[in-house]
Amino acid sequence: MAEAGPAKPATPATAGQLIKLVEHGLQLVGTGDRADLRKRLDQALGRLKDPSIRVIVVGEFKQGKSKLINALVNAPACPVDDDIATSVPTVVRYGDPASATILVPKADAEGSDESGVERQPIPLTDLPAFVSEQGNPGNSKKLVAAEVYLPRKILTGGLTIIDSPGVGGMGSSHTLTTLTALPTADAMLLVSDASQEYTEPELRFLRQAMRITPNVVGVLSKTDLYPDWRRVEETDQAHLSKVAPDIPLFPVSSDLRLEASRLQDAELNEESGFPALVTHLRHEIVGKSQRLQRRSVSQDLLSVTENLRLSLQSELEALENPSGTPQMIAQLELARSEADDLRKRSARWQITLNDGISDLIADMEYDLRDRLRRIQREAETAIDQGDPGPTWTEFSKWLEECAAAAISDTFVWTSERAQWLAAQVAEHFAADEVTLPVMRVSDSGDALDPVDAMPAMDDGRINSMQKVLIGMRGSYGGVLMFGLLTGIFGMALINPLSVGAGLLLGRKAYREDKEARLKRRQGEAKALVRRQIDDVTFQVGKQLKDRLRLVQRSIRDHFTEIAEEHHRSLTDSVTAAQKAATTYSLEKDVRIREIKAELKKVDALHRAAESVAAEVAGKKLTMVAAG
Repeated sequence: MAEAGPAKPATPATAGQLIKLVEHGLQLVGTGDRADLRKRLDQALGRLKDPSIRVIVVGEFKQGKSKLINALVNAPACPVDDDIATSVPTVVRYGDPASATILVPKADAEGSDESGVERQPIPLTDLPAFVSEQGNPGNSKKLVAAEVYLPRKILTGGLTIIDSPGVGGMGSSHTLTTLTALPTADAMLLVSDASQEYTEPELRFLRQAMRITPNVVGVLSKTDLYPDWRRVEETDQAHLSKVAPDIPLFPVSSDLRLEASRLQDAELNEESGFPALVTHLRHEIVGKSQRLQRRSVSQDLLSVTENLRLSLQSELEALENPSGTPQMIAQLELARSEADDLRKRSARWQITLNDGISDLIADMEYDLRDRLRRIQREAETAIDQGDPGPTWTEFSKWLEECAAAAISDTFVWTSERAQWLAAQVAEHFAADEVTLPVMRVSDSGDALDPVDAMPAMDDGRINSMQKVLIGMRGSYGGVLMFGLLTGIFGMALINPLSVGAGLLLGRKAYREDKEARLKRRQGEAKALVRRQIDDVTFQVGKQLKDRLRLVQRSIRDHFTEIAEEHHRSLTDSVTAAQKAATTYSLEKDVRIREIKAELKKVDALHRAAESVAAEVAGKKLTMVAAG
């Protein structure tokens, strides 16, 4: 009795149904020599079993990000207090029972990927001691992140919420950390409270983020504290419309949501504004990601079944029609020669890739140096216009913010160029519809970590005694010189004229000393700025080069697999047809039945994959029509 193939899904396929389809595909591929197809399905299965849909929550310090997450999941997932700020990214995902884990870098680990960290479970009540500025100031414990697992319905669809550290004016190194995390996130929630409209740094960060991930949601927090929040909402919506017309803005009150949860008050919950935000998360973010996942899995299954069918169908035709075998083999040989040409073309796309990466590295270095040099010139001009000593702390902070902003711009530009390069390489495969690689490269958000903070500098202030001593050193020569000169006329060494001359020369000496000390401080400040800029250029340049090399490997491996998979399928088809032409009649009948049974299973899986692809395409058309 033949094994029944997978049923055609009548409704949108769930993750469990997709897993069964992929597992069925793995059974059809078997443990034979098609390791390429098995690897592709293994990767699809891995994505299905870890359906994380990452939503990163960003904003300046004390905007209510952590309380927003707590209100979303109706649980104290992130520490919240008036004097507590988040210092370590906190990842909130589904898990039962509730638990917490910290991610610590391994001592011998290289890079920042999953293999380079060690998970250490901690009591959930101890979380503030690891993720807050109060318990872990400046992330002095060097944690990579913390993970919180909660049994909450909103998290069951794979939704993962990430609480990021406050970005301190959207101009500090935290901004770069957030931007580098965006390529691996499915969406971003930009949180700003209702005390004022969006600031220019917030809008600048938003424009940068939109160039990396277009799925951005605005959240206006703390509406219960500010009666004029509707005016702020209107102004913020106008700002968002200028950046992109389709960015939604949700005014919410986390305190009302938490109170509504405690009292089980549906009306208060509606007033909090959270139902609209939760609906958007479920339909527009989780729903879209699940549709993309179904489309990706269906494409993998369609490709695998087509490759399997090509080999089986070629062998079946050779067995059932021996007279036509030579002609079929000739056609397959022609197809294989075309596949060989495709492999030879790989030299061309690899040249495009290698040249593109070399050009991109050179352009990235120039762009980074050019931006930082402009900052250096601006800093030196500011130093020449005044005394850097008294304002050195504020000046150092300004320099750090400018450098972080310049690095962020270079990072965003580099990410865009990497995507453009992948599209250029894909054009070499114009005969086939190929997907672009998902370049989830290692996070370089710690690009500024190796850079030391600006050294302190003498503020140049001197006390009254020092001023008197400097004046006395200058006046001594004047008193002596004019005292000797007036001594010719019988006057004492110390007389009104010599004292007056001493005072004038002492004042002049004090002015010259003050100017010399100012020039010395200005020179020292310029030297410190140059050293800091050189250090930033060296460290960040290395980080970005490493990122681009990982991009190069991702693109190379992606397109190599496409070329090799196509060539391997055609080669196997030729071999199967040649083998079938020499099969004895008794073996032939048995083999025909085996092939037909296999083809039934492959065709059933192919139809199921087509059904999933059609369902995704139909839903997409419906959304376009509705829009």
